[in-house]
Amino acid sequence: MDIIDGVMQIKPFMAVTIGIVVLFLGKRVNDAVKILREYSIPEPVTGGLICSVLIALIYLSTGIEIEFNLAARDLLLVYFFTTIGINSSLKDLLEGGKPLVLLLLITIGFMVLQNITGLTVAKLFGLQSQVGLLGGSISLIGGHGTAIAWAPRVAEGYGISNAMEIGIACATFGLILASLMGGPIGKFLITRYNLKPAVQESMVVGVSNEKKTDEQIDYLAFLDSILAIHVCIIFGMLLNEAIEKAGLQLPVFVTCLFAGIIITNTIPKSFPRLTRTKWPSRTPSIALLADISLGTFLAMSLMSMQLWTLVDLAGPIFTILAAQLVVAVLVTLFIVFPAMGKTYDAAIICAGFGGISLGSTPTAMANMSAVSKRYGSSHLAFVIVPLVCAFFIDLVNAVMIPFFLSNF
Repeated sequence: MDIIDGVMQIKPFMAVTIGIVVLFLGKRVNDAVKILREYSIPEPVTGGLICSVLIALIYLSTGIEIEFNLAARDLLLVYFFTTIGINSSLKDLLEGGKPLVLLLLITIGFMVLQNITGLTVAKLFGLQSQVGLLGGSISLIGGHGTAIAWAPRVAEGYGISNAMEIGIACATFGLILASLMGGPIGKFLITRYNLKPAVQESMVVGVSNEKKTDEQIDYLAFLDSILAIHVCIIFGMLLNEAIEKAGLQLPVFVTCLFAGIIITNTIPKSFPRLTRTKWPSRTPSIALLADISLGTFLAMSLMSMQLWTLVDLAGPIFTILAAQLVVAVLVTLFIVFPAMGKTYDAAIICAGFGGISLGSTPTAMANMSAVSKRYGSSHLAFVIVPLVCAFFIDLVNAVMIPFFLSNF
C-alpha cells in the first residue's frame, strides 16, 4: 500500500483480501440483525456499505483517500457469469422464450419511463434536460460503465462540466437502492401470495439457507469446475474478439456467458473428458464458485465507493432517485409480476428486476440469490434476467441515449 499525493492505493491482492473480510463482516452483521435476514439483504451489500462509510470517515478525518485496484474484481464478474452459462440448458431457454420476450419489452418501456422521470425532475429544478438523462437510463439501468462512457460526451456537447460527477453519483446511489429493494420485494410477493417453487431445483448460486447439501465437494470436483470455467472463458474471449472485429462491442462477461451456454448444450453427456467426470453443469461445486465470485465482486464494488464525492450533488440527485425508486417499485409490482404469471419464478424475477431497474446486472443476480437461498431456487429467473440485463439492455441503451439527448 502506497500513499501518493494523499491517496492510499490498495493493490489487487490486498483489495481481494479486504473484500473477503468485508463479506464476512456483512454475514456477521446480517446474523445479528434480524430485519436484514428477514428482507434478504445480500451479505456483501451489508458489509460493503459499512466499509464504504468507514473509508469516508477516514477521508474526512485524515484527508487520506483510499483507492482500490479492482482488476481482480472484474475477473470475478467473468467467473460468475460463466457459471450461469454453464448451468443453462436449451430446455430452460426454450421454456423462458415467452417470459424473456415479455421481460425485455417491459424493460425497454421502463427505460423510456425512467428517462421521462429524470427529465421531469430536472425541469422542476430548472436544470438542463441532459442532467435528467444522467439520472435516467444512462446511470441507473446503464450503471457505472455507461455513465462513465457517456458523461464526457454530455459534458462536451451540452456544457455540463460536472456531468461525470452527476452520472457516477446517480449510478452509486442507484446501486445502493437496487441492492436494498430486491430482497424486500421478493419477500413481499412470496409471502403475500404464499408462493413456493413448483419443483425443488438445485441451487444456481450457493446453497439454501434452510437445507445444506449433503453432497460432498472434494478438491477434484472443485478443480474440475474451475477447469470448465476456464475453458468457457477462453472460448468466450475468442468469441468476443470475433464479435469486436465484426464491429459490435460486448462486455467480456456477456460472451463468456454465451460460451458457457454453447458448450454446455453441445457437449454430449458421454463425451470423454480428461477428468473422467461429466460436464459440471448444476453441480454443488459450480454453485459454490458462483457464490464466491458474486459475493466477493459485490463486496469489492460497494466497499470501493467514494461517498464523500457525492455530497455536493445531494439535492437534485436525491429527488431524482426518490422518483425513480417509486417508479421502479410500481412497475415491478404492478407490471412485471403479473406479466410473469404471478408465480414463484415471477417473484424471483421481480427481485432481480429491482437490481436491473436502478443498479446493475450483478446486483440483480445478488438479489435473486439472496431470496433463492431462503425460499428456493428458480432456474428460469437465473436464465432470463441476465440475458435481458447483461445483453439486450446495452444494445437498447446505445440507441435510446442519443435519441433522448438530441430530442429533449
